[in-house]
Amino acid sequence: MSPDGANPVVCHTVFSPRPVGSPVSTVPEFTFELTVCQWAERHWPPAGERDAPIVVARQLGTRRRRWDTIVVECDPAGLRARARFGTAALDSDLLHVVGHAPADWAWYQDALPHPGYPWRYVREAVHAAADRGVIETRRGGNGRIELRRKWGYPDWVRRIVAIENKPDLDASAARDLRPQIERDVALGLADEVWIATAATGERVEPALIEDVPVQAGILTVDVAASTDDDADVAWHPQTLDPSEPGTRILERPDGGAYDASAARFEYADADWKANKRLEIAERAYARGWRSYVESMRPDCRHFQLADEDGWLLPRCGAKERSQTASECHGGCPDFEPEPPAWRQQGWPIEGGPGAGVRSLLARQRERRRPDPEES
Repeated sequence: MSPDGANPVVCHTVFSPRPVGSPVSTVPEFTFELTVCQWAERHWPPAGERDAPIVVARQLGTRRRRWDTIVVECDPAGLRARARFGTAALDSDLLHVVGHAPADWAWYQDALPHPGYPWRYVREAVHAAADRGVIETRRGGNGRIELRRKWGYPDWVRRIVAIENKPDLDASAARDLRPQIERDVALGLADEVWIATAATGERVEPALIEDVPVQAGILTVDVAASTDDDADVAWHPQTLDPSEPGTRILERPDGGAYDASAARFEYADADWKANKRLEIAERAYARGWRSYVESMRPDCRHFQLADEDGWLLPRCGAKERSQTASECHGGCPDFEPEPPAWRQQGWPIEGGPGAGVRSLLARQRERRRPDPEES
């Protein structure tokens, strides 16, 4: 608890993929991001025992703001009920349909609240939901489209935690990051906002004295340690309340200390925040964090999944290091397609090593999802 009794909300995770005392990490931010995702999947929450399932994803948020890592803390029964709706994300249109579909047959325009846009788009969403098998539809006696729910859409999201990854949080990085964190705090879309950075092993971590918002806390985590709970909360932040309206900062004065121009902002009502949180959680449920492989070229003969200090990370055999997603593409000078023989006769993996990498990561992602609850 913080000195004022508030629960932890905005924290800096000081993360060390190597023993404390080693130099500041120079690992690429992409590689660091994947490592933080794996750490969260194994050890979240940083303090205390895990009492609920979690879903970890990356590069999700809103049109104006995207977080590096997302942790969705879930209601166990609600998460099992969510599995009935399939592994693909339900977008805002589908959520509008499944969230209000009636228990008994009704014309869709009578059953669903007016969405604020033409009904023909709702009709398309109704058909899409029926194609997904998450509602039932029929033609009524007058030819109208009627629907009814198969299951009630569950309240499966407890909390959403956003993590911003900065492996080297120096003064310059802190100045650049501060406005983003201040916007996160003002909007209050996430229950917690964290900054993950690499531990230096110094007596006082640099993140403690950098120019970061006072609402931010610091959590030092030595993930290379032999124990799973080796974490120390160095500073407790204030609490955000996603159920309350938030403030969306659109523009701020940037003319220095003597710039007295006004900031531009708008309010985000609680309903918008609730809907947006659910959309983010849906995308996190569908994508997870292992979907990074879809933007890379695992079919390159140099692509590997390597064990780096206990973390399964992509590695380029040609570069002899972990590559970034922007480096791993067909235009890379080191790119070499897998030899055709690798994809024949099931050797060494059916479809070739690239298909095997995709299959392995997909199976790992599926293991994080529950089986559908019996209806």
